[in-house]
Amino acid sequence: MFESSLRAIISQSLGWMYFIAWTVSFYPQVLLNIRRKSVEGLSIDFVSLNIVGFTSYTIYTTNFFFNEEVREEYRKRHDGYDNSVQPNDVAFAVHALVLTLVILFQTFYYPRGPGQRLSTFNKVVIAFMVIFIAVDLGRVTIHQAHLIDVLYHLGTFKLYISIAKYIPQAFSNFNRKSTEGWSIGNVLLDSTGGLLSLLQLLIDSFALDDWSSITGNPVKFGLSMLSLSFGLLFICQHYILYATKRSTSHDDSPHDTEVAAGESQPLLG
Repeated sequence: MFESSLRAIISQSLGWMYFIAWTVSFYPQVLLNIRRKSVEGLSIDFVSLNIVGFTSYTIYTTNFFFNEEVREEYRKRHDGYDNSVQPNDVAFAVHALVLTLVILFQTFYYPRGPGQRLSTFNKVVIAFMVIFIAVDLGRVTIHQAHLIDVLYHLGTFKLYISIAKYIPQAFSNFNRKSTEGWSIGNVLLDSTGGLLSLLQLLIDSFALDDWSSITGNPVKFGLSMLSLSFGLLFICQHYILYATKRSTSHDDSPHDTEVAAGESQPLLG
Protein backbone atom coordinates (compact mmCIF):
# COMPACT_ATOMS: atom_id res chain seq x y z
CA MET A 1 0.00 0.00 0.00
CA PHE A 2 2.80 2.41 0.97
CA GLU A 3 4.77 1.66 -2.21
CA SER A 4 1.65 2.15 -4.30
CA SER A 5 0.93 5.52 -2.66
CA LEU A 6 4.55 6.58 -3.05
CA ARG A 7 4.54 5.74 -6.76
CA ALA A 8 1.31 7.70 -7.18
CA ILE A 9 2.84 10.74 -5.46
CA ILE A 10 5.99 10.52 -7.58
CA SER A 11 3.94 10.13 -10.76
CA GLN A 12 1.74 13.12 -9.96
CA SER A 13 4.75 15.23 -9.01
CA LEU A 14 6.56 14.41 -12.25
CA GLY A 15 3.39 15.07 -14.23
CA TRP A 16 2.82 18.55 -12.83
CA MET A 17 6.52 19.36 -13.09
CA TYR A 18 6.48 18.53 -16.81
CA PHE A 19 3.27 20.56 -17.11
CA ILE A 20 5.10 23.58 -15.71
CA ALA A 21 8.21 23.08 -17.86
CA TRP A 22 6.28 22.73 -21.10
CA THR A 23 3.73 25.41 -20.18
CA VAL A 24 6.26 28.12 -19.35
CA SER A 25 7.76 27.87 -22.84
CA PHE A 26 4.59 29.33 -24.41
CA TYR A 27 4.60 32.69 -22.63
CA PRO A 28 7.72 34.36 -24.08
CA GLN A 29 6.13 34.47 -27.55
CA VAL A 30 2.88 35.99 -26.27
CA LEU A 31 4.76 38.61 -24.24
CA LEU A 32 7.17 39.34 -27.10
CA ASN A 33 4.27 40.07 -29.45
CA ILE A 34 2.70 42.40 -26.88
CA ARG A 35 5.99 44.21 -26.28
CA ARG A 36 6.74 44.66 -29.98
CA LYS A 37 3.10 45.40 -30.94
CA SER A 38 3.84 43.31 -34.01
CA VAL A 39 4.02 39.69 -35.15
CA GLU A 40 6.49 40.38 -37.95
CA GLY A 41 8.92 37.49 -38.15
CA LEU A 42 6.56 35.04 -36.49
CA SER A 43 5.84 32.02 -38.70
CA ILE A 44 2.15 31.88 -39.59
CA ASP A 45 2.72 28.27 -40.65
CA PHE A 46 3.90 27.40 -37.14
CA VAL A 47 0.96 29.15 -35.51
CA SER A 48 -1.58 27.52 -37.82
CA LEU A 49 -0.07 24.06 -37.42
CA ASN A 50 -0.01 24.61 -33.66
CA ILE A 51 -3.75 25.25 -33.68
CA VAL A 52 -4.38 21.98 -35.51
CA GLY A 53 -1.87 20.11 -33.36
CA PHE A 54 -3.12 21.21 -29.99
CA THR A 55 -6.76 20.95 -31.03
CA SER A 56 -5.99 17.34 -31.95
CA TYR A 57 -4.11 16.73 -28.70
CA THR A 58 -6.83 18.33 -26.57
CA ILE A 59 -9.51 16.14 -28.18
CA TYR A 60 -7.21 13.13 -27.72
CA THR A 61 -6.45 13.66 -24.02
CA THR A 62 -9.91 14.80 -22.92
CA ASN A 63 -11.59 11.81 -24.54
CA PHE A 64 -9.12 9.31 -23.12
CA PHE A 65 -9.58 10.85 -19.68
CA PHE A 66 -13.31 11.68 -19.58
CA ASN A 67 -15.06 9.59 -22.25
CA GLU A 68 -16.11 6.27 -20.71
CA GLU A 69 -16.83 4.75 -24.12
CA VAL A 70 -13.24 5.39 -25.19
CA ARG A 71 -11.87 4.18 -21.86
CA GLU A 72 -13.87 0.96 -22.12
CA GLU A 73 -12.72 0.32 -25.67
CA TYR A 74 -9.14 0.83 -24.52
CA ARG A 75 -9.64 -1.75 -21.75
CA LYS A 76 -10.95 -4.26 -24.29
CA ARG A 77 -7.80 -3.84 -26.35
CA HIS A 78 -5.40 -3.91 -23.39
CA ASP A 79 -6.52 -6.85 -21.25
CA GLY A 80 -8.65 -4.74 -18.92
CA TYR A 81 -5.98 -2.15 -18.07
CA ASP A 82 -6.83 1.56 -17.94
CA ASN A 83 -5.10 4.04 -20.25
CA SER A 84 -2.27 6.17 -18.88
CA VAL A 85 -3.62 9.66 -19.68
CA GLN A 86 -3.37 11.76 -16.50
CA PRO A 87 -5.01 15.03 -15.36
CA ASN A 88 -1.78 16.93 -16.04
CA ASP A 89 -1.85 15.67 -19.65
CA VAL A 90 -5.32 17.14 -20.09
CA ALA A 91 -4.31 20.38 -18.37
CA PHE A 92 -1.25 20.78 -20.58
CA ALA A 93 -3.19 20.16 -23.79
CA VAL A 94 -6.00 22.58 -22.91
CA HIS A 95 -3.62 25.28 -21.70
CA ALA A 96 -1.44 24.92 -24.80
CA LEU A 97 -4.48 25.24 -27.05
CA VAL A 98 -5.65 28.38 -25.25
CA LEU A 99 -2.21 30.02 -25.50
CA THR A 100 -1.92 29.07 -29.15
CA LEU A 101 -5.33 30.62 -29.82
CA VAL A 102 -4.10 33.79 -28.10
CA ILE A 103 -1.09 33.84 -30.42
CA LEU A 104 -3.38 33.26 -33.42
CA PHE A 105 -5.50 36.24 -32.33
CA GLN A 106 -2.32 38.31 -32.09
CA THR A 107 -1.46 37.48 -35.72
CA PHE A 108 -4.71 39.18 -36.76
CA TYR A 109 -4.56 42.02 -34.23
CA TYR A 110 -0.93 43.12 -34.69
CA PRO A 111 0.75 44.11 -37.98
CA ARG A 112 2.35 41.38 -40.07
CA GLY A 113 5.30 41.56 -42.40
CA PRO A 114 4.94 41.52 -46.20
CA GLY A 115 4.12 38.07 -47.51
CA GLN A 116 3.61 36.75 -43.99
CA ARG A 117 0.83 34.22 -44.54
CA LEU A 118 0.04 30.52 -44.40
CA SER A 119 1.92 28.64 -47.12
CA THR A 120 0.07 26.75 -49.83
CA PHE A 121 1.73 23.50 -48.76
CA ASN A 122 0.45 23.78 -45.21
CA LYS A 123 -2.99 24.82 -46.43
CA VAL A 124 -3.08 21.49 -48.27
CA VAL A 125 -1.74 19.61 -45.23
CA ILE A 126 -4.34 21.12 -42.90
CA ALA A 127 -7.14 20.53 -45.41
CA PHE A 128 -6.05 16.89 -45.75
CA MET A 129 -6.12 16.43 -41.97
CA VAL A 130 -9.59 17.95 -41.66
CA ILE A 131 -10.99 15.83 -44.50
CA PHE A 132 -9.32 12.69 -43.14
CA ILE A 133 -10.89 13.16 -39.70
CA ALA A 134 -14.27 14.02 -41.23
CA VAL A 135 -14.18 10.72 -43.14
CA ASP A 136 -13.06 8.96 -39.95
CA LEU A 137 -16.01 10.37 -38.02
CA GLY A 138 -18.33 9.32 -40.83
CA ARG A 139 -17.06 5.76 -40.48
CA VAL A 140 -17.72 5.93 -36.73
CA THR A 141 -21.33 7.02 -37.27
CA ILE A 142 -21.99 4.01 -39.52
CA HIS A 143 -20.17 1.72 -37.07
CA GLN A 144 -17.25 0.89 -39.34
CA ALA A 145 -14.71 2.29 -36.88
CA HIS A 146 -14.39 3.19 -33.20
CA LEU A 147 -13.90 6.67 -31.80
CA ILE A 148 -10.65 5.52 -30.21
CA ASP A 149 -9.23 4.97 -33.71
CA VAL A 150 -10.10 8.56 -34.65
CA LEU A 151 -8.29 9.74 -31.52
CA TYR A 152 -5.17 7.79 -32.44
CA HIS A 153 -5.24 9.42 -35.88
CA LEU A 154 -5.51 12.85 -34.25
CA GLY A 155 -2.54 11.93 -32.08
CA THR A 156 -0.57 10.97 -35.17
CA PHE A 157 -1.29 14.39 -36.68
CA LYS A 158 0.02 16.03 -33.51
CA LEU A 159 3.26 14.06 -33.74
CA TYR A 160 3.67 14.97 -37.42
CA ILE A 161 3.22 18.65 -36.63
CA SER A 162 5.85 18.50 -33.88
CA ILE A 163 8.34 16.82 -36.23
CA ALA A 164 7.54 19.34 -38.98
CA LYS A 165 8.55 22.13 -36.60
CA TYR A 166 11.72 20.55 -35.24
CA ILE A 167 13.38 19.67 -38.54
CA PRO A 168 13.49 23.17 -40.16
CA GLN A 169 15.17 24.61 -37.06
CA ALA A 170 17.80 21.86 -37.04
CA PHE A 171 18.58 22.47 -40.73
CA SER A 172 18.61 26.23 -40.20
CA ASN A 173 21.27 25.87 -37.51
CA PHE A 174 23.21 23.43 -39.70
CA ASN A 175 23.14 25.63 -42.80
CA ARG A 176 24.18 28.74 -40.87
CA LYS A 177 26.66 26.75 -38.74
CA SER A 178 25.37 28.90 -35.91
CA THR A 179 22.59 29.18 -33.34
CA GLU A 180 22.95 32.96 -33.10
CA GLY A 181 19.65 34.82 -32.71
CA TRP A 182 17.88 31.71 -31.42
CA SER A 183 16.97 30.99 -27.82
CA ILE A 184 18.23 27.76 -26.26
CA GLY A 185 15.93 28.36 -23.28
CA ASN A 186 12.85 26.85 -24.90
CA VAL A 187 14.84 23.76 -25.89
CA LEU A 188 16.01 23.25 -22.32
CA LEU A 189 12.42 23.58 -21.10
CA ASP A 190 11.18 21.20 -23.81
CA SER A 191 13.84 18.62 -22.96
CA THR A 192 13.15 18.89 -19.24
CA GLY A 193 9.42 18.51 -19.83
CA GLY A 194 10.01 15.59 -22.17
CA LEU A 195 12.17 13.76 -19.63
CA LEU A 196 9.67 14.31 -16.82
CA SER A 197 6.76 13.23 -19.03
CA LEU A 198 8.59 10.05 -20.06
CA LEU A 199 9.46 9.25 -16.44
CA GLN A 200 5.81 9.65 -15.44
CA LEU A 201 4.74 7.30 -18.22
CA LEU A 202 7.33 4.69 -17.20
CA ILE A 203 6.38 4.89 -13.52
CA ASP A 204 2.68 4.57 -14.33
CA SER A 205 3.39 1.55 -16.53
CA PHE A 206 5.47 -0.04 -13.77
CA ALA A 207 2.80 0.65 -11.15
CA LEU A 208 0.13 -0.94 -13.34
CA ASP A 209 2.47 -3.77 -14.35
CA ASP A 210 1.32 -2.97 -17.88
CA TRP A 211 4.07 -1.88 -20.24
CA SER A 212 1.59 -1.82 -23.10
CA SER A 213 0.32 1.47 -21.64
CA ILE A 214 3.37 3.07 -23.25
CA THR A 215 2.29 2.04 -26.73
CA GLY A 216 -1.31 2.60 -25.66
CA ASN A 217 -0.49 6.29 -25.20
CA PRO A 218 1.71 6.79 -28.29
CA VAL A 219 1.29 10.57 -28.41
CA LYS A 220 2.67 11.23 -24.93
CA PHE A 221 5.50 8.76 -25.53
CA GLY A 222 6.21 10.20 -28.97
CA LEU A 223 6.22 13.82 -27.79
CA SER A 224 8.57 12.92 -24.94
CA MET A 225 10.99 11.10 -27.25
CA LEU A 226 10.86 13.90 -29.82
CA SER A 227 11.63 16.59 -27.27
CA LEU A 228 14.51 14.55 -25.84
CA SER A 229 15.98 13.51 -29.20
CA PHE A 230 15.83 16.89 -30.88
CA GLY A 231 16.68 18.60 -27.61
CA LEU A 232 19.93 16.63 -27.50
CA LEU A 233 20.64 17.59 -31.10
CA PHE A 234 19.98 21.29 -30.47
CA ILE A 235 22.04 21.28 -27.27
CA CYS A 236 24.96 19.71 -29.18
CA GLN A 237 24.60 22.33 -31.91
CA HIS A 238 24.44 25.19 -29.43
CA TYR A 239 27.08 24.20 -26.89
CA ILE A 240 29.46 21.99 -28.92
CA LEU A 241 29.27 22.17 -32.71
CA TYR A 242 28.68 25.89 -33.16
CA ALA A 243 29.67 27.27 -29.76
CA THR A 244 32.57 29.27 -31.19
CA LYS A 245 30.26 30.92 -33.74
CA ARG A 246 28.11 32.59 -31.12
CA SER A 247 29.00 36.23 -30.61
CA THR A 248 29.49 37.57 -27.13
CA SER A 249 27.06 40.40 -27.74
CA HIS A 250 23.58 40.45 -29.25
CA ASP A 251 22.81 42.37 -32.42
CA ASP A 252 19.47 44.12 -32.23
CA SER A 253 19.13 44.43 -35.99
CA PRO A 254 15.71 43.92 -37.58
CA HIS A 255 16.89 40.59 -39.05
CA ASP A 256 17.79 39.21 -35.63
CA THR A 257 14.52 40.48 -34.23
CA GLU A 258 12.64 38.53 -36.88
CA VAL A 259 14.66 35.39 -36.20
CA ALA A 260 14.05 35.65 -32.49
CA ALA A 261 10.34 36.21 -32.99
CA GLY A 262 9.93 33.28 -35.34
CA GLU A 263 12.11 30.85 -33.44
CA SER A 264 10.98 31.50 -29.89
CA GLN A 265 7.93 29.37 -30.60
CA PRO A 266 7.69 26.39 -28.25
CA LEU A 267 9.36 23.59 -30.19
CA LEU A 268 7.15 20.96 -28.71
CA GLY A 269 3.96 22.57 -29.79
